[in-house]
Amino acid sequence: MPELTPNSKFGTEITADDIVETLGFFDTWEDRYKYIIDLGKEVPALESAQQIEENLVRGCQSQVWLVHREEGGRLYFDADSDAFIVRGLLGVVLAAYNGKTPEDVLAFDIEGYFHELNLLKHLSVTRGNGLRAMVARIQEIARRS
Repeated sequence: MPELTPNSKFGTEITADDIVETLGFFDTWEDRYKYIIDLGKEVPALESAQQIEENLVRGCQSQVWLVHREEGGRLYFDADSDAFIVRGLLGVVLAAYNGKTPEDVLAFDIEGYFHELNLLKHLSVTRGNGLRAMVARIQEIARRS
């Protein structure tokens, strides 16, 4: 299996706090959507060999693939999607979880984070469900680690 992308900025250079702070600068949701889409451009693409059935996240409207590795007691995730806005949402989630211990992943208040971003009420129901499916998959990985 190919190596995971080791140089994702999410969780290190781009943190959940950074995203909260940056989104706070924008006055309109149109500008916030543009920022989220731009975040998606920073999410490293998965190799086609990783875009397989077993890595698909169920419950997402778009196709979303998630892979992970554990290194030094910390979890690292890489993800990809066929939709621009979803790639950005992946960046939002990866910023919160990448490089954290399994305990930190499970303790992180993801609903509080989404509330602080005022995110879920600006997404369609299916996108919101997909976002929660991504989070559930990451938390399941953390529980098994």
